[in-house]
Amino acid sequence: MAIIGIIIADMFEDVEYTEPAEAFKKAGHQTIPIGLEKGKTVRGKRDKTPVKIDKDLDEVTPYDFDAILIPGGYSPDILRGEDKAVEFIKAFFNSGKPIFAICHGPQLLITAQVLDGKKVTGWKSIIQDIKNSGAEYINQEVVVDDNLISSRGPRDLSAFIKASLKRLE
Repeated sequence: MAIIGIIIADMFEDVEYTEPAEAFKKAGHQTIPIGLEKGKTVRGKRDKTPVKIDKDLDEVTPYDFDAILIPGGYSPDILRGEDKAVEFIKAFFNSGKPIFAICHGPQLLITAQVLDGKKVTGWKSIIQDIKNSGAEYINQEVVVDDNLISSRGPRDLSAFIKASLKRLE
C-alpha cells in the first residue's frame, strides 16, 4: 500500500482529483490531501467538490509519501505562487518518487524548474510553458518519463489512472 500525497488548492479540476483518488483508494492505497493550510476546505472549480486539507506544507517532507498527485485546474497556478509548495515539489521530484501531474499540474513543476530534459504532456494552454522549461512536449494521452507521469486533461483520465496505478505496483 502506497501513501499518496495530493497537493491541492482551491479551484482544482474536480474530476482530476476525484477519479484518481477514488482509484487509488480502491486499489488499497492511502491518499492525503496536502495544501497551504491544514484543516481548510478547498473546493473544485466546476462541481465545488470539497476537500479538507489533512496536512499543510510546513509539516510534510518527501519522505512522508510514496507518490504525489497534482490535479489540474487553477490549483497548480495558486500553488506555484507559494515558495513552500515549489520547494516541496522540487524536493519530492528530486527524491525520484513518482509524481502524477495532469492538465495544468505541470505548472507547479515548471516553477520548480525540474522539467529540463523531460518528456511531458499537459493542457494545451501550457504547451509553450512546458517547452520553455526545457521539456519536450508530447501530445498524447499519457506520457511516462522516469518518475513523472503526465496527461493532457480530463478526457485522458482513464489512461492516466492506469499508468499511475501501474507505477505504484
